[in-house]
Amino acid sequence: MFVVKQKLELLNLLEEALPGPAPRGSGPRPADEDGASNGSDSKKLRVEEAPPSRVIHIRKLPNEASETEVIALGLPFGKVTNILTLKGKNQAFLEMGTEEAAITMVNYYTTVTPHIRNAPVFIQYSNHKELKTDATNQRTQAVLQAVSAVQSPSSDVQDVLAAVSSPVLRIIIDNMFYPVTLDVLQQIFSKFGTVMKIITFTKNNQFQALLQFSDPTNAHQAKLALDGQNIYNSCCTLRIDFSKLVNLNVKYNNDKSRDYTRPELPAGDGQPALDPTVAAFSKDSNSLLGKIPGALNPLSAAAAAAAAAGRVALAGQAGSSGVLLVSNLNEEMVTPQSLFTLFGVYGDVQRVKILYNKKDSALIQMSDSNQAQLAMSHLNGQKMYGKIIRVTLSKHQTVALPRDGLDDQGLTKDYANSPLHRFKKPGSKNFQNIFPPSATLHLSNIPDRKMALIQMSTVEEAIQALIDLHNYNMGANQHLRVSFSKSTI
Repeated sequence: MFVVKQKLELLNLLEEALPGPAPRGSGPRPADEDGASNGSDSKKLRVEEAPPSRVIHIRKLPNEASETEVIALGLPFGKVTNILTLKGKNQAFLEMGTEEAAITMVNYYTTVTPHIRNAPVFIQYSNHKELKTDATNQRTQAVLQAVSAVQSPSSDVQDVLAAVSSPVLRIIIDNMFYPVTLDVLQQIFSKFGTVMKIITFTKNNQFQALLQFSDPTNAHQAKLALDGQNIYNSCCTLRIDFSKLVNLNVKYNNDKSRDYTRPELPAGDGQPALDPTVAAFSKDSNSLLGKIPGALNPLSAAAAAAAAAGRVALAGQAGSSGVLLVSNLNEEMVTPQSLFTLFGVYGDVQRVKILYNKKDSALIQMSDSNQAQLAMSHLNGQKMYGKIIRVTLSKHQTVALPRDGLDDQGLTKDYANSPLHRFKKPGSKNFQNIFPPSATLHLSNIPDRKMALIQMSTVEEAIQALIDLHNYNMGANQHLRVSFSKSTI
């Protein structure tokens, strides 16, 4: 009975593959479309009105087209679960893992004509909901697993097929202004599947990495999503290719290489052993980068790099809110406004409270925990008004405002609606100018519309100048903008 059903299914597919008018799809118009119909009106209607299906009917294939090349058409849109080729008719049926993937594929190729061996092909929905061929066919399954290294939907077929199917990606970091660690890479790429191994190294003065997924499909998805993306805004750009290697040989677990499947590996001569807290950071789904669905957030990524470098608290430790505790302040000089201005360089400050019974300490509420981490990594240990300030994460989730009628002597300020927030506009150029405190200040919004650099004698003087002069009224409704610069004069 099973064999009979298979034969009937094949006959139905062959009938569907007979010449006839094309439904919604892409590629060249079949020759019989330009003249009178070669089939009955009922057949024409049936084909044209085929609803979306996860089975895709591909026509006008070149005589020499292979199964591998046909599968490559569907891989950018999702998992390909089955294929049937009709060599004599230059046609094929491709079954996608989901109907959504098939719809995405047909919609894309409606506007971008697909090609195989430089010949345009025609793609449409099939009348069948699934391919009931022998799913245990070893050759078909081997071909399906072999093709996973597709570069992009619009790539040339030959370029696509030249890449060897591999779960290993080669990653190059361009414009690496901030340090990128092995743990940061693991956090970013683990969104697309299980990361098995990572090896980092420097070649041609560029930081590079080899990263192995558990499955080639995950590597393909990660490459499509992340190639060309910035870990930080406007810097640390990911350049991703498939490696010719199919397996990485990792001998040591340290800050240069990691085998996540073998935690017992030694650290190697002269290398520090893997810190359990760092391992927890890399696996914790609540860690900084783990909170970012898909796209990379520059403030989040910068904070994650600081965490990986050991400069700030790791995820899972106390203080995951956006509130900072700043201590050892000069209580004779500090004001909520001065703290707002300084910490506002690294995020949008919402509220500031100088503690009534301990005026050398203050609570600062940032927009989110990522901004708090970033501000802490840059400002902890800096000098403000002659004293080295200490910045830590607070256990408080918010900074409370004083109760109505209670006079707290102006020690608490609400800046939620401040027009001076630097990062309230998505894509603002301010994201590109997040630098550690330095003796050189960048000035902008000067009345003659020019910018300037000013170098102070010390970082402390530069911090003081930024606090005093940021938003200074230059006249004619021009307010000076001051930020730290990476340049020197």
